[in-house]
Formats: sequence, C-alpha cells, structure tokens
Amino acid sequence: MIVVQTGLYIGAASDLADDHELARAGITHILTVDSEEPKLQGSFKTKFIYSLDDTSADLLSFLDSCVRFISEAMETPSSAVLVHCHAGRSRSATVVTAFFMRSNKLTLTDAYTKLQQIKSDVKINEEFLKQLALYESMDCEVDMTSSVYKQYRLQKITDKYPELQSLPREVFAADPMTAQAHSNEVVHKCRKCRRTLFRGSSILSHDVGSGPAAFTHKKAVDTAAHVPGHAIELQCTSYFIEPVQWMEPALLGVLDGQLLCPKCSTKLGSFNWYGERCSCGRWITPAFQIHKNRVDDIKRMNVPLLK
Repeated sequence: MIVVQTGLYIGAASDLADDHELARAGITHILTVDSEEPKLQGSFKTKFIYSLDDTSADLLSFLDSCVRFISEAMETPSSAVLVHCHAGRSRSATVVTAFFMRSNKLTLTDAYTKLQQIKSDVKINEEFLKQLALYESMDCEVDMTSSVYKQYRLQKITDKYPELQSLPREVFAADPMTAQAHSNEVVHKCRKCRRTLFRGSSILSHDVGSGPAAFTHKKAVDTAAHVPGHAIELQCTSYFIEPVQWMEPALLGVLDGQLLCPKCSTKLGSFNWYGERCSCGRWITPAFQIHKNRVDDIKRMNVPLLK
C-alpha cells in the first residue's frame, strides 16, 4: 500500500489483511475494483466495482462514481481512502489515474506518468488505457448520451453477448413512435410510408475516413467525377445510429442482416455487429446503417396558436 497523495492510497488485495497498517494510515474508506468483494473486518465505508483485468471489462461506465467516492472520502475530516484491485497494478491504477485527470485537471499522459513515478510497477492494460482516452475525450465526465459513449457501449455489448440471443433493454433507443420527442428535435422518417424511425440524437457521429484508399475494389472510386489535381469530397451516404427498439426482432440471434421499415418493409439499410465501412472509408463497429436516400429529415417546430 503506497500513499499517492494526502488521504489517498493505492494497493493490492493483500493489503486488506494488515489491520495494523490500515489503522496506521488512517484508512476509513476502501474502494475495491476486483472480481470478488472482500470480507472486511472493521467499520469501513466501502465501494465495490466488479471488474476483470481483461479486454471485456467496462470500467469507463463506473469512473465517475469511483472518482466521486474518492473525492468524498478525501473531503471528510480525518479520513483516508484505499483504492485496490488484486495486484494493485492495472484496475486500481486506472481508477486513480482517472481521479488525477478529473481532480487535478491533468491529461491522460500526465496523470499516468505521475502515478508511475509514485508506484513504478503499475501497468494499466491496453483496454483500460483506451477507456481512459475516451474519458479524456468527454472532458473527464461520462456522458451517456454522447455518440462516443454509445458506440463504446455497443462494442462492449458485442463482446459480452457473442451469441446475441438476448440483449439488455438499455441497448435500444426508445422507438420515437411510442416515446415523446423534444419539440425541436430532428426526427427521421421512412421516405415511402412516413413512419418515424429514429431521432437525431440516435445518430452516432464519426470522423471522416480516408475515402477511396480504404476500399480494396476500384468500384469504390467514382473516377469520372474526379478531376485531377482536386481532392475528392468525402461524403457519408448513410447514417450510423444506435439500435432502436423496432429493430430488436431483426437483431437477435444473427450477426448481420437487412434493416427494414417496421411499417412498409422497405429496405432502409443493414446491420453488422462486427462492423461495416461507411462510404467515407471509416470502419464502424458495430454498424447499424440507414441509407440517407431512404429517409427524410423532419424538424419539429412549435407553432404558436393564432388568436
């Protein structure tokens, strides 16, 4: 168990067995990030986050609550908090790094370097480093409505439910036909039957890809429209969205397939849990793709009543 800063320690599961050392350090709060919840002796305030130290684990979703637990402990007079995992090298280091990023306004690189200088054996696995990078991109506050987080959660679902026989309800966005949308929110309707399909907030934005270079076949490049000496303007011809409740019957039990309008059965696009390439060249995983020429974008407006 090593002091990281006043009131904050990082350690391993074995440190819990040393009551004398815990008392000497003034530990009052214990945050466990491990596969088993420890049986503690004494009156500690505790928090347990179940997590394996592998690529399937999701720590990003819990970083805010962990940082809050640490902050509250450190703000309590005569209190100290121990953050630990099994070996004190990866999972606990991920949480402490996130705390540095949030509380000390540090970049991921600076926060991780600072922790390594304090505890030289820490080694955050590559998956948790990716999650910390996403945490940094969201300004160190998990925004569950952001396209970055939604795409991340979908990737985790793909890892966790490889057979796709059942999916948690929170994976699906509410069907806009059954849930009230904000009055000024853009909705997207089937061009043929006008059935409302998804909201603007369900679109998962992505960085533009490398264009024709991303495709292995020549047909991906419209050479006739390409003027030598001028860059090709890359445009996305599809929306990539989070899955919506009306899609559920089509998604279960299969890895890929067509997306059809739930009312008129017109083909809207396709899905693939292992990914599809956008027309701009960017690979999207998983992919729920709706062709833009199959839908109309409608912005709802409040029109004041005439007296």
